[in-house]
Amino acid sequence: MMGGLEVGAISLGAMLAMLGLRWHVGVAMLLAGAACYWLVNDGDIGALLFTLNNLVYARFSSYDLAVIPIFVLMGQFAVHGGLSAALFRASARWIGHWRGGLAMSAAGACAGFGAICGSSLATATTMSQVALPELERHHYSKELATGTIAAAGTLGILIPPSVPLIVYAVLTQESIAALFMAAIVPGLLAVAGYFLVIRLVAMRTMRHIERAPRYSWKERLASLGDIAPILVIFLVVILGLYGGWANLTEAASIGAAACGIYAICRGGMRWDGLYRSLVGTAEATAMIYLVVIGADLLNSGLALGQLPSDLASWILASGFAPFVVLLMILLIYLLLGCVMDSLSMILLTIPIFYPIILQLDLFSLDAAAKSIWFGIVALMVVEIGLITPPMGMNLFIVQQYSRNTSLSTVNRGILPFIGADILRISIVVMVPALSLVWL
Repeated sequence: MMGGLEVGAISLGAMLAMLGLRWHVGVAMLLAGAACYWLVNDGDIGALLFTLNNLVYARFSSYDLAVIPIFVLMGQFAVHGGLSAALFRASARWIGHWRGGLAMSAAGACAGFGAICGSSLATATTMSQVALPELERHHYSKELATGTIAAAGTLGILIPPSVPLIVYAVLTQESIAALFMAAIVPGLLAVAGYFLVIRLVAMRTMRHIERAPRYSWKERLASLGDIAPILVIFLVVILGLYGGWANLTEAASIGAAACGIYAICRGGMRWDGLYRSLVGTAEATAMIYLVVIGADLLNSGLALGQLPSDLASWILASGFAPFVVLLMILLIYLLLGCVMDSLSMILLTIPIFYPIILQLDLFSLDAAAKSIWFGIVALMVVEIGLITPPMGMNLFIVQQYSRNTSLSTVNRGILPFIGADILRISIVVMVPALSLVWL
């Protein structure tokens, strides 16, 4: 008879094997979770079916999860309404004439688009189609162009509003508004770090780069009208939540409406675009919810087998320094980023790692502050996992849209940005106040 630890280890191994065979992450989690729960309950299929039935109802009766399809719809409107291109054009008018300015414009546009769609993969995909042709036309090196888009695409899961942050809040019973506020300073640090990397790389290769024209102040100010929905979304979501005059669903609905109006009036979206937006929302939401169900079932089986609590007890009794344990957890996130998307990593790991973190003495933080701080740190490390060579998912996306570019070229281009990310994470880890400044 196998114990809970053995069953949990086998289930996690089976899930990773299925991911290695390119199975959908939601299906892999669901099958591994079902097997884990069935084995822990001595092969009682009735207990599995009863738990699955109640688990699905309990999870999806959560009011907080209702906001996810609204944010997804907002992102779909942005894609089909041409808002990503408007963001890049507006950024280019303001800073495109700087040394490396077009690459900085692409990074800034990724940050703005990430604030709408909340997905790293969607941000990298969309901005690759919009910005890469312009960067290549102005003779930016393949390394700098692809590295910029791949790295800046990760901002989609950090800059609020962010779907992974919402899921983290649901899993840990934290305040979504508090997490959104905590992500602002780290998000700005990320953008500043990427700008610095682009400037340094561009200085070395500037002789090959064709500068974009300098626009007048009138043209720059006029470009702000093209990105008005983003300003509306930021003001409503952040200030509304922080000020208490709008809840998350209301703020998301206003943001989605703003994007929809823009897509129709300014982006020229017609019935076909509206249909594709609705179908895309349904497909993306179904995929997210499938991952949520699979992760819930897997985590229920692991919890029933006492794996999280036994692992926490073992770590606490091992004598490892709290900071060493934290580094081990962050390293696991880097490795998982090569085979899983950000949402899947959060759903799978938080129920296991979160209890461990709360029991560690880290920088004398209380439980509430530690919970917020760890959520931001975990999400930043998940970002790096998505661009870690040679298997980071964003690298494959950008390489697909860059003409005649090898994956090794993209890998070389991403290295300076990974250096900036490691420095930023080190700063936020060592100075928790940066993510708690608004709380």
